[in-house]
Amino acid sequence: MRVTSVQLLMQDRGKEGNVRYALGMLDRCPESDLILLPEIWTSGFFCFDRYATESEPTDGPLVDAFRRWVRQRGCHLHMGSMVEREGDRFFNTSLLLDPAGEIIGQYRKMHLFGYQSLERRLLTPGNEVVVVKTPWGLAGLSTCYDLRFPEFYRKMVDLGVEIFLVAAAWPMARLSAWNLFNRSRALENLAFLFSCNCAGSDAGQQYGGHSALVEPLGNLIAEGDEGEGYVSAEVDFNIVRSVRRDFPALEDRVLP
Repeated sequence: MRVTSVQLLMQDRGKEGNVRYALGMLDRCPESDLILLPEIWTSGFFCFDRYATESEPTDGPLVDAFRRWVRQRGCHLHMGSMVEREGDRFFNTSLLLDPAGEIIGQYRKMHLFGYQSLERRLLTPGNEVVVVKTPWGLAGLSTCYDLRFPEFYRKMVDLGVEIFLVAAAWPMARLSAWNLFNRSRALENLAFLFSCNCAGSDAGQQYGGHSALVEPLGNLIAEGDEGEGYVSAEVDFNIVRSVRRDFPALEDRVLP
C-alpha cells in the first residue's frame, strides 16, 4: 500500500486560506491508502494569538470539510492536528479518518512544548494514549514533542502498536534531533514510523521539513527536503512482523 506525507508550506494565508490550500494539495496528492498532514497547519504552530479565535470542536466545519474529502477519495487520512475547543479548554488534537469519513482516532497531545513556546500555557494536555485498529495493523497517534519521550512510544508498543503516526511542526533549529528521533523511535520499537512536518515559516520561526517514512529497523524508506512536497512510498506492512519474529529484541527486555 502507498503512504504519503503532505509537507505543507506554511504562509500567512489565514485559516480559510490554509484550509483551501491544504485541500488543493490533497487533491494533487499521489493516489495513496494513507495520507498524513502536519501539526496545527490551519494557523501555524507559533501563531499563538490565533489559537483561541481559530479553534473548533471536532464536529465543526473544519473536520466536516475533510470528512467529505476523504469520502470522495476513499483513503485513510491523518488530518494532522488542530486546536480543538471543548468548553473553555483548548487541546492540540490530531484525528485519523477512515475512508467512510468517520473519526476512528482522536489524540490530544500529552507533551506540550514550553521552551520558547506558549503551547503549555494556552492548551490543556491530553491524558490518554490512543491506539487505533487499521487494515494494516494497530497504529499509535503522536504529535511532535512527543518524540522526545521514548517511554510514550514503548507504552503504545506494549498495547500492540506496529505503526506510529506523527504530526509535527518541528523547527529547523533542531532538525538534527528530528532526524534522530524519527529513526530511533522506529528502531527501538521495531515499528514503522510515518511523520509529517511543516515546511516554510510563520511568526518568524522556520520549520525543518524532512517528513519521514521509516521502517522497523530504523532505515528511511523516503524523506522530504526543506521545501513543500509529497513524501510518498509503497510500504509492505508484513515487514514489521517478520522483523519482530527474526530479531525479537522486544521480548528480551528486562524491567528494573
